[in-house]
Amino acid sequence: MKASTGRQVLVACYAVFAVAAGARSLVQITTRFEEAPLAYSLSLVAAVIYLVATLALRRRSERARRVALAAVGVEAVGVLVVGTLSVVRPEWFPDQTVWSDFGIGYLFVPLVLPFVGLWWLLRHPAPG
Repeated sequence: MKASTGRQVLVACYAVFAVAAGARSLVQITTRFEEAPLAYSLSLVAAVIYLVATLALRRRSERARRVALAAVGVEAVGVLVVGTLSVVRPEWFPDQTVWSDFGIGYLFVPLVLPFVGLWWLLRHPAPG
């Protein structure tokens, strides 16, 4: 696969997750925040991270690449931490987040996506 095609696929995946996580969390926060404030807030954080990664991956500069690396790195840590906590402390998560149970509600894509993103970013340095 050409680098530009790989970038486009990655950008599309991140954009879909930014919209999905963002829309879901905004509905949950505005309609029933008191039921699971931590879970809904974490989903909003995930959506913001997905959005930052999307925007950074679209650009082809070294600065954008560093921003994307940071966003995708934070995402990787987030899904591992939240995934682990949601398994060992399920009472902290009365409702699902994007990263709960390592992204089981999204077919584990949230677990795999950051590692694919990191692999791609490390394999394809910015032009210049």
